[in-house]
Amino acid sequence: MSYLLLHSSTDGQTKKIILKMAEQLRSLGRECDIRDLNTDQSFNLSAYDKVMVGASIRYGHFNKKLLGFATSHQSQLNSMKTAFFAVNLTARKEGKNTAETNTYTRKFLEKCPWQPTLKSVFAGALYYPRYKWLDRTMIRLIMKMTDGPTDPNTEVEYTNWENVALFTTEFDKS
Repeated sequence: MSYLLLHSSTDGQTKKIILKMAEQLRSLGRECDIRDLNTDQSFNLSAYDKVMVGASIRYGHFNKKLLGFATSHQSQLNSMKTAFFAVNLTARKEGKNTAETNTYTRKFLEKCPWQPTLKSVFAGALYYPRYKWLDRTMIRLIMKMTDGPTDPNTEVEYTNWENVALFTTEFDKS
C-alpha cells in the first residue's frame, strides 16, 4: 500500500502529527510519501492507494492552498479513500474537538468540493516563546477571550497522541 500524506502547517504541529502517523504506518509496512501542501502543488494522486491531508488553522482560516488543492483534485480525491484532519487550539476544549463540532473544520468541509472518507480534529500546541511578537500578541488575546493560558512563557502541547494513533489505524483499515 502506498499513501500520500500531505500537511499544511503554520508552526510545525501539523507536520509533527503527519510524521508520527507516517512512522506508525511504516511500522505496518506501508509506503508513505510526505509532502508539504504549502510549497508543493504538483501531485499525481493515481500513484497512491490513499491520501491523507492535515492542515492547521491560523486566525480562523486554513491556508488558501488547501482549498485550491481540494478543488483541483476533487474528482480523484472523491473516488478514493481519503482522510482529512484539522489542527487548532480551539480543539483543546471538549465539544470543539470533532469535525462536526469544530466550527472551522465544519465550515471548511461544507464549502469544500472534496468530501473525505474520514475526518478528525486534533488540538495543536501553544509555544509563545517561539512566535514572532505580533503572533504572540494576537494569540494571547485570543487565548484570553477563550480562557486559555496567556503567560508569554507558556509552552504546552495539547495534541492527544492516542487519538492520533487511533485515527491513523482507522485510515489504514479504511
